[in-house]
Amino acid sequence: MKYVRPLVVCLVLGGAGYAVWHFTRPAKQTAQAPTPVPVSVATAEKGSIPIYLPSIGNVRALNSIEIHPQVGGVLLDVAVKEGDMVKKGQVLAVIDPRPFKAALDKAQAQLTQDQAQLQNAQADQKRYSALAQKDFASRQQVDTQAATVNRFQGVVSADQASIDEAKINLGYSVITSPIDGKVGLRRVDPGNVVQANASGPGIFSVVQEQPISVISSLPETDLPKLRDAMQRGPLAALADAPGGNRVLDRGVLATTDNAVNSDSGTIQVRANFPNPEMLLTPGQFVNMRLQVGTATGITIPHLAVQNGLDGLFVFEIDANKTAKRKNVTVVYDDGKQAVVSDGLAPGVTVVTAGQSRIGDGTHVAFKEDGPAASQSAER
Repeated sequence: MKYVRPLVVCLVLGGAGYAVWHFTRPAKQTAQAPTPVPVSVATAEKGSIPIYLPSIGNVRALNSIEIHPQVGGVLLDVAVKEGDMVKKGQVLAVIDPRPFKAALDKAQAQLTQDQAQLQNAQADQKRYSALAQKDFASRQQVDTQAATVNRFQGVVSADQASIDEAKINLGYSVITSPIDGKVGLRRVDPGNVVQANASGPGIFSVVQEQPISVISSLPETDLPKLRDAMQRGPLAALADAPGGNRVLDRGVLATTDNAVNSDSGTIQVRANFPNPEMLLTPGQFVNMRLQVGTATGITIPHLAVQNGLDGLFVFEIDANKTAKRKNVTVVYDDGKQAVVSDGLAPGVTVVTAGQSRIGDGTHVAFKEDGPAASQSAER
């Protein structure tokens, strides 16, 4: 009996402990579905994007004139301000005209004097000719008088040339704009003496900025595409701000150079732009694009295209929001949009961000509520 009681106590305590463990143990956890991976998406659409040949261009004025005086003298007045827009023939500056007016008056006075001498010589020639017919004057006198008339005729012609020259110089004292353009910074102030056709900078410059041109260089490997496109008609040109975030102006290709630079393997091209908002300034560097064609197919954002070991692919999202890897053929990609020739159907949803976290069969969630919107770049 002395062993029965301890045995019963042990059994009671063991049963109580089991009951406590049984009713307090954590419930067995059930398996949960994986959390969807958040991604950004866009819709593949049927469409087209222009094909461009990109290059870095330098803006050049179609005409740039350095205003040098053609006669020397005191610069009396500058009739325009720096930065003014001027028209062809508009007065820009005035050089003291008095010396040239005096030279013109002197030449005209000399002409009057020599014309009087010519008339007198011509009258004497007529008299000698009449006397010679009656043998009252010798043939030698007649010939001498004829030579005198010819000499005075030459003097009168020289006087007329002097007058013309004086008029030209007097006209040069008023400097007018040879083109429509914009006045640059003034380098000579009124009151200074200027020299005719002096070397170095002039009084200021006038540059034509409307229209304006951009000159850039293309690799010679682009020449076949360029020539084929030129055969079809004028090529559209776009001038973009550095960084490509803004189109500054739209123009057309004017011409290509007549030779390839053998040192660099490039050829220069010139495009003209109307520049209505004056966003292009001579000397400025811009990104220029020449449109040589159009790519047509299924368009998707450039960010949707991934590069794998077996080629290019995208992740297509089905109705159950499950990712499926699809190999694609890209016919053109401008860095913003890509054109796919096969591998996708219009209207499907593709992933544009978050591809590194998903694989074939991954369940995804869209970062933005609502239907997937197509991402398109400004053209």
